[in-house]
Amino acid sequence: MRKIIVMNRISLDGFFDDPKGTTDWFIRDNDVDKAVHEMVPPTDTLLLGRISYQHMEQFWPTVNESFPPEVQTMAKEVNGMPKWVFSRTLKQLTWENSKLLTGDLIPEIKKIKQGQGDGLLMFGSGTLVQPLTEAGLIDDYVFILTPTVLGKGKPQFKQDHKVDLEMVETRTFPSGNVVIHYKRK
Repeated sequence: MRKIIVMNRISLDGFFDDPKGTTDWFIRDNDVDKAVHEMVPPTDTLLLGRISYQHMEQFWPTVNESFPPEVQTMAKEVNGMPKWVFSRTLKQLTWENSKLLTGDLIPEIKKIKQGQGDGLLMFGSGTLVQPLTEAGLIDDYVFILTPTVLGKGKPQFKQDHKVDLEMVETRTFPSGNVVIHYKRK
């Protein structure tokens, strides 16, 4: 069975996106990026909502030789991976290796999880994380906890019931970032 892994940066007050949808609150750190790459369980497909897809599509294909080598390596991986995008408003996708999924989220994900391959990796995609967490379909959560309090934004979690997680690993960095890997109990 395929796993679904969420990997997001979150603020100390639990937001994965600020009110403007910008990422200027991230504290960039190549050592953090390397650690996340090591800590995320094997994945071979990106699973995205419309907004995350559109943000990533604007950045990753533009990465060239002027970017740091670590970013170039990540761009090669992200651009080459299959990308499955859930959206009811998009009509077509232009980023290479992208597939539009318009069916009902939960039944579709249950079917995908039964398929062959490594795990599915989700970045951002709050509109997907919420219902998939409630349905118990996310297996692992890897968070880059950024030492910033946003006050407002898009919360990572909004469900009304408790979800128990078990810590797998934690790493701290001089930048103040903390990478935390949890799995669902």
